[in-house]
Amino acid sequence: MFPKNAWYVAATSEEIKDKPFAREVCLTNIVFYRNKEGKVIALEDFCTHRGAAMSLGYIEDGDLVCGYHGLKAGCKGKIIEMPGQDPKKIPCLGYFPVVEKYGFIWIWPGKKENADESLIPHLEWHDNPEWAYAGGVFDIKCDYRFMIDNLMDLTHEKYVHGSSIGQEEIDESPVTTEFEDGFVVTSRYMNDIEAPPFWQMCMKHNNLDPSKKVDRWQKSKFVPPGAVLIDVGVALKDKGGKDAPKEDKVRCTVVDFMTPQSETSMWYFWGMARSFKPEDNQLTQDILKGQGGIFEEDLEVLEFQQKNLEKFPNRSLISLDIDAGGKLARRVLKQMIKEED
Repeated sequence: MFPKNAWYVAATSEEIKDKPFAREVCLTNIVFYRNKEGKVIALEDFCTHRGAAMSLGYIEDGDLVCGYHGLKAGCKGKIIEMPGQDPKKIPCLGYFPVVEKYGFIWIWPGKKENADESLIPHLEWHDNPEWAYAGGVFDIKCDYRFMIDNLMDLTHEKYVHGSSIGQEEIDESPVTTEFEDGFVVTSRYMNDIEAPPFWQMCMKHNNLDPSKKVDRWQKSKFVPPGAVLIDVGVALKDKGGKDAPKEDKVRCTVVDFMTPQSETSMWYFWGMARSFKPEDNQLTQDILKGQGGIFEEDLEVLEFQQKNLEKFPNRSLISLDIDAGGKLARRVLKQMIKEED
């Protein structure tokens, strides 16, 4: 159901501190910790002695100690110490390639020899003084592909997010779906409209009159296996849309990383990066709060969708034109899985 020879976001850098940290990724229980140098290590969360969770242990001199009988594992899972016994005879723990980059912990759950750090998508806003970013993580009980479908077709905003980012013009504006530089991209442009409440709030912070007509854009890019990056914003009417001068627009990137836990659950790392007023900490918090509320609305819809499809597994579903982006994204995933078999 999900590719394994790929990079997934497993955690944020802030989540991995001075204690072992457990997380399930692609049906595998994994323990993360930092060694003496502060580098993140990822091992199978399963002691080869009695199957205890290594995450319930502790870190000693940069190595992970099982909290049950004291087996100590090195960074590649080799048992380096066992009270009263030669550790050389004890099987190693599984280990995983892991990279800390852009404020996230990336893990490669597939074949170690295929792990290529250059395949991690570039995030232009990280450590860039012209951008500000804030986000969070949700534990969602649904197939991770449901969220990809959701983000590649933003038509639902009118119905699910009517009080914040939804508006009539979303339904009335055509969507284009195409491949750009090898990525599935869906785009929608809405011109000469009133900005919805969320964008009016952003306009005020950027000293723009929220009552003025705007041109709005949404451009969703699927980066396999589990990322959707969405270029969104509004610009004052006839100023050039997303290419308008900075002083005439508010532009953001909606950041979405979907990481499967199991076939029916996922970790959802969400956030928003913006290229206006990066020094405005209050705006950062306002956007974080607003976006968190928006995604909680999605969470409710998707978890009930999962329950419905589990209850009625033989019900057939129709496909609409607006589903094109999600369908192409699923096709990409299916091809990745096929190539691994």
